[in-house]
Amino acid sequence: MSSDCVFCKIVTGDIPADLVAQSDAAVAFHDLAPQAPVHVLVIPREHVSSADHLTTQNAALVGELVLLAQEVAEREGVRESGYRLVFNVGRDAQMSVPHVHLHVLGGRALDWPPG
Repeated sequence: MSSDCVFCKIVTGDIPADLVAQSDAAVAFHDLAPQAPVHVLVIPREHVSSADHLTTQNAALVGELVLLAQEVAEREGVRESGYRLVFNVGRDAQMSVPHVHLHVLGGRALDWPPG
């Protein structure tokens, strides 16, 4: 955990969030600035600053994030119609919180390329 990380504070319950799902390894909650009708963030309970800092030692953690994202898609009603999973890395990708997080986006046809 990082004491100054907003997402770590969500994990510990110090900052409230609209939780969608959780597992032993991860927590999923609605994004505060949604970019689609369904926009949920899936974060590991363990602090890793970005997807660029994941290593082979984090392989199981990445799997847990994807599995929880699938559960989120089911709960949010977009698993059948389709959804997008996105990791943003760095400032140019608009990563605003330095804690790895997986975006689950859906609920409408999503433009390609995004943006």
